[in-house]
Amino acid sequence: MQGSKVRLQLGKQTLDLSQPLVMGVLNRTPDSFSDGGTYTELDAALRQALRMAEEGAAIIDIGGQSTRPGSIAVDTQKELDRVIPLIERLVSESDVPVSIDTSKPDVMRAAVGAGALMINDVHALRLPGALEAALDCDVPVCLMHMQGEPLSMQQDPHYVDVVADVKRFLVDRIQVCESTGIPREHMLIDPGFGFGKTLAHNLTILRQLHEFAALRLPLLVGLSRKSMIGSLLGGAPVGERLHGSVAAAVLAFLQGASIIRTHDVKPTVDALKITAAAYTNGC
Repeated sequence: MQGSKVRLQLGKQTLDLSQPLVMGVLNRTPDSFSDGGTYTELDAALRQALRMAEEGAAIIDIGGQSTRPGSIAVDTQKELDRVIPLIERLVSESDVPVSIDTSKPDVMRAAVGAGALMINDVHALRLPGALEAALDCDVPVCLMHMQGEPLSMQQDPHYVDVVADVKRFLVDRIQVCESTGIPREHMLIDPGFGFGKTLAHNLTILRQLHEFAALRLPLLVGLSRKSMIGSLLGGAPVGERLHGSVAAAVLAFLQGASIIRTHDVKPTVDALKITAAAYTNGC
Protein backbone atom coordinates (compact mmCIF):
# COMPACT_ATOMS: atom_id res chain seq x y z
CA MET A 1 0.00 0.00 0.00
CA GLN A 2 2.55 2.59 1.10
CA GLY A 3 5.06 3.14 -1.70
CA SER A 4 7.38 5.59 0.04
CA LYS A 5 10.17 5.30 2.54
CA VAL A 6 8.79 4.90 6.04
CA ARG A 7 10.28 7.96 7.79
CA LEU A 8 10.56 11.69 7.19
CA GLN A 9 12.98 13.78 9.23
CA LEU A 10 11.76 17.30 10.03
CA GLY A 11 14.29 18.95 12.29
CA LYS A 12 14.60 16.85 15.42
CA GLN A 13 11.31 15.09 14.74
CA THR A 14 11.08 11.82 12.87
CA LEU A 15 7.67 11.24 11.29
CA ASP A 16 6.59 7.65 10.75
CA LEU A 17 5.15 7.31 7.24
CA SER A 18 4.11 3.69 7.66
CA GLN A 19 0.85 5.22 8.92
CA PRO A 20 -0.99 8.04 7.12
CA LEU A 21 -0.18 11.56 8.30
CA VAL A 22 -2.29 14.68 7.98
CA MET A 23 -0.98 18.12 7.00
CA GLY A 24 -3.22 20.97 8.13
CA VAL A 25 -3.77 23.83 5.67
CA LEU A 26 -3.55 27.39 6.96
CA ASN A 27 -3.70 30.23 4.44
CA ARG A 28 -3.08 33.80 5.61
CA THR A 29 -4.56 35.18 2.40
CA PRO A 30 -7.70 37.15 1.53
CA ASP A 31 -8.38 35.14 -1.63
CA SER A 32 -7.66 31.43 -1.14
CA PHE A 33 -10.56 29.37 -2.44
CA SER A 34 -11.55 27.82 0.90
CA ASP A 35 -10.22 29.69 3.95
CA GLY A 36 -9.31 32.97 2.25
CA GLY A 37 -9.90 35.92 4.57
CA THR A 38 -10.58 33.74 7.62
CA TYR A 39 -7.13 33.84 9.20
CA THR A 40 -5.65 37.15 8.10
CA GLU A 41 -5.62 38.29 11.76
CA LEU A 42 -2.55 36.83 13.48
CA ASP A 43 -4.17 35.63 16.70
CA ALA A 44 -6.96 33.89 14.78
CA ALA A 45 -4.40 32.18 12.56
CA LEU A 46 -2.39 31.03 15.57
CA ARG A 47 -5.48 29.64 17.30
CA GLN A 48 -6.38 27.69 14.17
CA ALA A 49 -2.86 26.29 13.84
CA LEU A 50 -2.84 25.15 17.47
CA ARG A 51 -6.33 23.67 17.06
CA MET A 52 -5.21 21.64 14.04
CA ALA A 53 -2.18 20.38 15.98
CA GLU A 54 -4.46 19.29 18.84
CA GLU A 55 -6.72 17.51 16.34
CA GLY A 56 -3.82 15.41 15.09
CA ALA A 57 -2.11 17.35 12.30
CA ALA A 58 1.46 16.10 11.99
CA ILE A 59 2.49 19.20 9.97
CA ILE A 60 1.00 22.68 9.58
CA ASP A 61 1.37 24.12 6.06
CA ILE A 62 1.35 27.93 6.14
CA GLY A 63 0.82 29.96 2.99
CA GLY A 64 0.74 33.66 2.16
CA GLN A 65 0.06 33.45 -1.59
CA SER A 66 -3.15 32.04 -3.03
CA THR A 67 -2.70 29.49 -5.81
CA ARG A 68 -6.38 28.98 -6.58
CA PRO A 69 -7.33 29.08 -10.27
CA GLY A 70 -7.28 32.69 -11.46
CA SER A 71 -5.22 33.98 -8.54
CA ILE A 72 -2.70 36.77 -9.05
CA ALA A 73 0.77 36.67 -7.48
CA VAL A 74 1.63 39.01 -4.61
CA ASP A 75 5.04 40.59 -4.07
CA THR A 76 7.65 39.02 -1.84
CA GLN A 77 7.32 41.52 1.01
CA LYS A 78 3.57 41.04 1.29
CA GLU A 79 3.99 37.27 1.40
CA LEU A 80 6.69 37.61 4.08
CA ASP A 81 4.46 39.91 6.14
CA ARG A 82 1.72 37.27 6.05
CA VAL A 83 3.71 34.18 6.97
CA ILE A 84 6.77 35.06 9.05
CA PRO A 85 4.97 36.43 12.16
CA LEU A 86 2.76 33.34 12.28
CA ILE A 87 5.66 30.93 11.88
CA GLU A 88 7.55 32.69 14.67
CA ARG A 89 4.56 32.58 17.02
CA LEU A 90 3.68 28.98 16.21
CA VAL A 91 7.15 27.53 16.70
CA SER A 92 7.40 29.37 20.03
CA GLU A 93 4.14 27.85 21.28
CA SER A 94 4.04 24.37 19.73
CA ASP A 95 6.33 21.54 18.67
CA VAL A 96 4.27 20.76 15.56
CA PRO A 97 6.50 20.97 12.45
CA VAL A 98 5.77 23.88 10.13
CA SER A 99 5.85 23.76 6.33
CA ILE A 100 6.05 26.92 4.23
CA ASP A 101 3.84 26.89 1.14
CA THR A 102 5.77 29.13 -1.24
CA SER A 103 7.64 29.26 -4.54
CA LYS A 104 9.70 32.37 -3.78
CA PRO A 105 13.36 31.82 -2.80
CA ASP A 106 13.43 34.77 -0.38
CA VAL A 107 10.31 33.49 1.40
CA MET A 108 11.81 30.00 1.63
CA ARG A 109 14.95 31.33 3.30
CA ALA A 110 13.10 33.64 5.69
CA ALA A 111 10.53 31.02 6.64
CA VAL A 112 13.15 28.37 7.40
CA GLY A 113 15.11 30.99 9.32
CA ALA A 114 11.97 31.65 11.37
CA GLY A 115 11.55 27.95 12.17
CA ALA A 116 9.83 26.23 9.22
CA LEU A 117 11.13 22.70 8.69
CA MET A 118 9.78 21.97 5.20
CA ILE A 119 9.15 23.72 1.88
CA ASN A 120 6.01 22.99 -0.15
CA ASP A 121 6.46 24.42 -3.67
CA VAL A 122 3.70 24.25 -6.28
CA HIS A 123 6.31 25.20 -8.92
CA ALA A 124 8.64 22.33 -7.93
CA LEU A 125 11.62 24.68 -7.50
CA ARG A 126 11.40 26.01 -11.07
CA LEU A 127 11.48 29.72 -10.29
CA PRO A 128 14.88 31.43 -10.59
CA GLY A 129 16.91 30.86 -7.44
CA ALA A 130 14.51 28.35 -5.89
CA LEU A 131 16.79 25.33 -6.30
CA GLU A 132 19.66 27.17 -4.66
CA ALA A 133 17.44 28.40 -1.84
CA ALA A 134 16.14 24.90 -1.12
CA LEU A 135 19.68 23.55 -1.12
CA ASP A 136 20.82 26.25 1.30
CA CYS A 137 17.81 25.76 3.56
CA ASP A 138 18.65 22.06 3.92
CA VAL A 139 15.09 20.96 4.75
CA PRO A 140 12.71 18.55 2.99
CA VAL A 141 10.88 19.98 -0.01
CA CYS A 142 7.70 18.85 -1.74
CA LEU A 143 7.84 19.00 -5.54
CA MET A 144 4.39 19.49 -7.04
CA HIS A 145 3.22 19.24 -10.63
CA MET A 146 1.32 22.16 -12.12
CA GLN A 147 0.58 22.75 -15.78
CA GLY A 148 0.78 26.48 -16.50
CA GLU A 149 0.33 29.21 -13.87
CA PRO A 150 -2.47 29.69 -11.30
CA LEU A 151 -3.88 32.65 -13.25
CA SER A 152 -4.56 30.54 -16.35
CA MET A 153 -3.94 26.88 -15.45
CA GLN A 154 -7.58 25.81 -15.80
CA GLN A 155 -7.97 27.22 -19.30
CA ASP A 156 -8.15 24.03 -21.38
CA PRO A 157 -5.43 21.87 -19.74
CA HIS A 158 -4.27 19.10 -22.08
CA TYR A 159 -2.18 15.92 -21.72
CA VAL A 160 -1.27 13.03 -23.98
CA ASP A 161 -1.42 10.68 -20.98
CA VAL A 162 -1.97 12.58 -17.74
CA VAL A 163 -0.40 9.99 -15.42
CA ALA A 164 2.62 9.37 -17.63
CA ASP A 165 3.08 13.10 -18.33
CA VAL A 166 2.89 14.11 -14.66
CA LYS A 167 5.10 11.24 -13.58
CA ARG A 168 7.69 12.17 -16.22
CA PHE A 169 7.70 15.76 -14.94
CA LEU A 170 8.24 14.66 -11.35
CA VAL A 171 11.03 12.25 -12.30
CA ASP A 172 12.74 15.10 -14.16
CA ARG A 173 12.44 17.45 -11.17
CA ILE A 174 13.82 14.77 -8.85
CA GLN A 175 16.82 14.36 -11.13
CA VAL A 176 17.37 18.13 -11.35
CA CYS A 177 17.24 18.41 -7.56
CA GLU A 178 19.69 15.55 -7.13
CA SER A 179 22.09 17.09 -9.64
CA THR A 180 21.91 20.37 -7.69
CA GLY A 181 22.87 18.59 -4.49
CA ILE A 182 19.50 18.21 -2.78
CA PRO A 183 19.52 14.71 -1.26
CA ARG A 184 16.77 12.29 -2.22
CA GLU A 185 15.82 11.87 1.44
CA HIS A 186 14.82 15.56 1.40
CA MET A 187 12.25 15.13 -1.38
CA LEU A 188 8.51 14.54 -1.42
CA ILE A 189 6.25 14.54 -4.48
CA ASP A 190 2.71 15.75 -5.18
CA PRO A 191 0.85 15.14 -8.50
CA GLY A 192 -1.02 18.42 -8.04
CA PHE A 193 -4.74 17.68 -8.03
CA GLY A 194 -6.59 20.63 -9.54
CA PHE A 195 -3.49 22.41 -10.80
CA GLY A 196 -3.96 22.54 -14.56
CA LYS A 197 -6.17 19.44 -14.68
CA THR A 198 -9.77 18.71 -15.60
CA LEU A 199 -12.09 16.55 -13.52
CA ALA A 200 -11.30 13.60 -15.79
CA HIS A 201 -7.56 14.17 -15.33
CA ASN A 202 -7.96 14.34 -11.55
CA LEU A 203 -9.97 11.14 -11.38
CA THR A 204 -7.47 9.30 -13.57
CA ILE A 205 -4.63 10.38 -11.29
CA LEU A 206 -6.58 9.33 -8.19
CA ARG A 207 -7.29 5.90 -9.66
CA GLN A 208 -3.62 5.45 -10.60
CA LEU A 209 -1.97 7.15 -7.64
CA HIS A 210 0.02 3.98 -6.98
CA GLU A 211 2.07 4.86 -10.09
CA PHE A 212 3.49 7.86 -8.21
CA ALA A 213 3.96 5.94 -4.97
CA ALA A 214 6.15 3.58 -6.99
CA LEU A 215 8.76 6.36 -7.22
CA ARG A 216 9.61 5.48 -3.60
CA LEU A 217 9.38 9.01 -2.25
CA PRO A 218 6.82 10.28 0.27
CA LEU A 219 3.66 11.04 -1.67
CA LEU A 220 1.70 14.10 -0.54
CA VAL A 221 -1.76 14.82 -1.94
CA GLY A 222 -4.13 17.74 -1.57
CA LEU A 223 -7.74 17.01 -2.43
CA SER A 224 -9.48 18.90 0.36
CA ARG A 225 -12.57 20.88 -0.69
CA LYS A 226 -11.33 21.18 -4.28
CA SER A 227 -13.57 21.85 -7.25
CA MET A 228 -13.38 18.22 -8.33
CA ILE A 229 -15.14 17.30 -5.07
CA GLY A 230 -17.77 19.95 -5.68
CA SER A 231 -18.33 18.75 -9.25
CA LEU A 232 -18.76 15.14 -8.18
CA LEU A 233 -21.27 16.24 -5.52
CA GLY A 234 -23.48 18.06 -8.00
CA GLY A 235 -21.98 21.51 -7.61
CA ALA A 236 -21.68 21.50 -3.81
CA PRO A 237 -20.19 24.76 -2.48
CA VAL A 238 -16.85 24.73 -0.64
CA GLY A 239 -18.49 24.52 2.78
CA GLU A 240 -20.38 21.34 1.86
CA ARG A 241 -17.46 19.24 0.59
CA LEU A 242 -16.27 17.69 3.87
CA HIS A 243 -17.57 14.16 3.36
CA GLY A 244 -16.40 14.00 -0.22
CA SER A 245 -12.97 15.29 0.78
CA VAL A 246 -12.62 12.66 3.50
CA ALA A 247 -13.63 9.91 1.07
CA ALA A 248 -11.01 11.12 -1.41
CA ALA A 249 -8.39 11.18 1.37
CA VAL A 250 -9.11 7.55 2.21
CA LEU A 251 -8.87 6.54 -1.45
CA ALA A 252 -5.56 8.40 -1.78
CA PHE A 253 -4.12 6.64 1.25
CA LEU A 254 -5.19 3.25 -0.09
CA GLN A 255 -3.36 4.08 -3.32
CA GLY A 256 -0.10 4.89 -1.54
CA ALA A 257 -0.29 8.49 -0.32
CA SER A 258 1.75 9.11 2.83
CA ILE A 259 0.61 12.64 3.72
CA ILE A 260 -2.88 14.05 3.23
CA ARG A 261 -3.11 17.84 3.06
CA THR A 262 -6.48 19.04 4.36
CA HIS A 263 -8.45 21.94 5.79
CA ASP A 264 -10.52 19.56 7.95
CA VAL A 265 -8.01 17.87 10.22
CA LYS A 266 -10.00 15.89 12.78
CA PRO A 267 -12.47 14.21 10.38
CA THR A 268 -9.59 13.26 8.09
CA VAL A 269 -7.42 11.98 10.96
CA ASP A 270 -10.31 9.87 12.29
CA ALA A 271 -11.15 8.37 8.90
CA LEU A 272 -7.52 7.52 8.17
CA LYS A 273 -7.06 5.89 11.60
CA ILE A 274 -9.90 3.48 10.86
CA THR A 275 -8.66 2.78 7.34
CA ALA A 276 -5.07 2.22 8.48
CA ALA A 277 -6.15 -0.11 11.26
CA ALA A 278 -8.11 -2.23 8.80
CA TYR A 279 -5.58 -2.30 5.96
CA THR A 280 -1.99 -1.63 6.90
CA ASN A 281 -1.42 -4.93 8.67
CA GLY A 282 -3.12 -7.18 6.24
CA CYS A 283 -3.18 -5.96 2.66
